[in-house]
Amino acid sequence: MDTKLLILWRYFSSGSIRTEEIAEALQISQKQTTRYLKKWTDDGWLNFTPGRGRGNVSHLEWLKDVEEIFEEEVMKIIDTEPVERSSKYLMFDWSTDTKMRVMNKFQSLFGFVQQTQDKLIVPKRYPFQLIHPLEAADAHSAHMVANVFNRLVSITDTGKILPELAHSWDVSPTKLRLYLRKDVSFHDGSVLTADDVVNCLEKLRIHKHNKELWAPVEEIVAKTPLVVDILYSQGCSYSLHLLSTMTSSIYKENKGRLYGTGSFFIEENTDQKTTLTAFKEHFQERPLLDAVEFVHVPKDFPIVYQSTLEQEKQTTYKVESDSGFGVVIMNAYRKNSQIQRKEVRHYLHQLIAKNRQKIQGIDSRTIPNQNSCIIGQKQNVHIPKVERPMFIKPLIVRASDHTEKTTRWLIELLEQESIPVEVKWFPFEEIIKNRLHIQEVDLFIHGEIFELNQDLSFYHFLTNGFAPLPYILQNDTKWKKRIDEYVHTPFEEWTRLNISLEKELMEESIMIPLYYEKRFIPFSAELMNVNIKHFGYVDFSKLWVRPTLED
Repeated sequence: MDTKLLILWRYFSSGSIRTEEIAEALQISQKQTTRYLKKWTDDGWLNFTPGRGRGNVSHLEWLKDVEEIFEEEVMKIIDTEPVERSSKYLMFDWSTDTKMRVMNKFQSLFGFVQQTQDKLIVPKRYPFQLIHPLEAADAHSAHMVANVFNRLVSITDTGKILPELAHSWDVSPTKLRLYLRKDVSFHDGSVLTADDVVNCLEKLRIHKHNKELWAPVEEIVAKTPLVVDILYSQGCSYSLHLLSTMTSSIYKENKGRLYGTGSFFIEENTDQKTTLTAFKEHFQERPLLDAVEFVHVPKDFPIVYQSTLEQEKQTTYKVESDSGFGVVIMNAYRKNSQIQRKEVRHYLHQLIAKNRQKIQGIDSRTIPNQNSCIIGQKQNVHIPKVERPMFIKPLIVRASDHTEKTTRWLIELLEQESIPVEVKWFPFEEIIKNRLHIQEVDLFIHGEIFELNQDLSFYHFLTNGFAPLPYILQNDTKWKKRIDEYVHTPFEEWTRLNISLEKELMEESIMIPLYYEKRFIPFSAELMNVNIKHFGYVDFSKLWVRPTLED
């Protein structure tokens, strides 16, 4: 089946036509177009009579209903081929009715499959970018890290520290001593030692995106095969909490492959399919599922966690999950830019605040946020009223696919107020890997998802190298002094610090809360123990399916 033939069928009826039009629609050269038309004519799909002489039109006559034949063939393929092979046909340029039929048929392949093993097949709209704990910057990939790797400790949403690879610890003002569990296996069968932990944490400590967060730590030492010391002579109030972040996951690299100790290991990872397989030797608890398989689907494909193949008999319920928040960030220290002027930022802040409620109209999941990035907190921020400043040149707004809807809303708002705007588009991959692009823009919408604990995540938001604020705030020593306060402040008091610093950022019109985002994920009623965990995603290690038994 040829996608180009389907496009030609969808957009051109029998009749007069120009070869240039076909080439443009198919996004190929006219020479290639001529070759394709000859092939399709020889295969009996159509008759094509080229126009003779300059300027004369050609004639197209369809002999078969391409979409109907393709649909029938795809339906057979879905019944017979593995899901990862048939999923590519969802990407074809079908008509609306055909696409719905194909998607409904394809959706029956997802869910819980009980054959030789218990497997959950889940649709994924985007490939996992990177699954290395130090490089997984997007929440989708970080969720994968959480299933494949373990940390030394974990933290609850209320701030309680729980043992993981370390079963106990001693904390002093200058040292954290960790006692590791015995006989913890990596996915390659090797056993975890203190040297493995030191190797991981040392790489993390000097990593370009994490070195600010780890700055208080001076040395990490293996004292015995199961004891690790983390030393910080000047103090570090959050040394234990630091080990609970996703980037602090423990891994082992061997012959170019990455191994974790988590409840699942990665059996296969391609753009089309990613398979997680249960790690039976997991030191805590073996997953109740044998495998979780992610298969690539189009962006508009419904994401439903199903449990059986009997779609018509299934009942579902929805689980609410936080999808993070969005803020407008202004690059207050950008050289030779009018965004440096407070009156410009305050004017834009007033404009956004005045229209913030309207953002709910662009997406039902988007909830206007005039309070705080930290859920449950409320800021009492005073922004002085300013007259409209003179805009001597366009404001440069950053745009990207992952914030496209809200960014277009912001651009339209500015244009309605006759504020000159220039839009610069960046791919998501560049945004998370290269912060230097921030030098080129004045303001942008940034979406963020907190990992689990809000107090720790907000500080991470202020210091980690993937986030935009550290890059902007580094240009003013005032912010460095404020952020340095965390090092010597007990973690129990971090909420106060977070609220205070956030308020300053808002009053300087550097960061403006814009929206919260919620997801409501449908689950089959037969899926048990659904638990939303890291980054608002499902903890696959706890899922199981209640079997249907005859009494």
